[in-house]
Amino acid sequence: MRVSITFQLFLLFTTLIFSQNKPAYKLYNANGSEVSYKKMIDKMGKADVVLFGEHHNNPIVHWLQYETTVDLSKLNKLTLGAEMFEADNQTALNDYLSGKITQKAFDTVARLWKNYPTDYKPLVDFAKENKLKFIATNVPRSFASKVYKNGFESLDSLSSEEKSWMAPLPIKYDANLPGYVKMMKMMAGHGGDNLPKSQALKDATMAYFILKNRESNHLFIHYNGSYHSDDFEGIYWYLKQSTPNLKIVTVSVLEAEDVKKFSKENKGKADFIIVVPTTMTKTN
Repeated sequence: MRVSITFQLFLLFTTLIFSQNKPAYKLYNANGSEVSYKKMIDKMGKADVVLFGEHHNNPIVHWLQYETTVDLSKLNKLTLGAEMFEADNQTALNDYLSGKITQKAFDTVARLWKNYPTDYKPLVDFAKENKLKFIATNVPRSFASKVYKNGFESLDSLSSEEKSWMAPLPIKYDANLPGYVKMMKMMAGHGGDNLPKSQALKDATMAYFILKNRESNHLFIHYNGSYHSDDFEGIYWYLKQSTPNLKIVTVSVLEAEDVKKFSKENKGKADFIIVVPTTMTKTN
């Protein structure tokens, strides 16, 4: 009898332990209140632009990006765009989407990120299968490097063709934006004023190509590192500078030991905030 009771208690204990929910993510709004995936989709479906921020190596966020894109395609005509493709690779991207070149050829002619096969190829292939435009929005990385080393002035010597791969000069820049100030503090001044300027070049260029390729009856979904649109700055700021009435929904991502607890300091980071476990595996 004693053995039986002990065994039953053991079963009860293990059931309680292993029945506890282990959510892969929790979704919150800007105020830190938990919201449903459906509510996020509903709000995105009414926007002009979605800036879907990510941690580049987080598989849960990449999965959510894909699922969100599929679900929004049932509600809206879509145009896709991403930081992960540089503007001078647009022709190669178009050729792959149209079937003119194979994936192997695309791998050769485009500067694809290391985690492209797992994290971005599903999105590109979705665009290909559904005949959607996919825009390479980022500036060539060598241009950002030039600014980091020698400031905006270094861009003046670029050819006309090269200048077509970035936002028009001169680049509007506000050094007092909190995100750029924070960047300077985090890097302890390393790189001087040119560090946030190189970031601003990327932000301005991504905003420029979003606006250039946006169609009035389409929702433009843009995938970018969350730091490019957190706190309604970066790409968001440049979009609003050009088109103040643009309806934009932003998404950010945070890692936490307990996804069920939202840290107050992260309120206002984005319209929707995805919190994922710090123990989540990485994709690169």
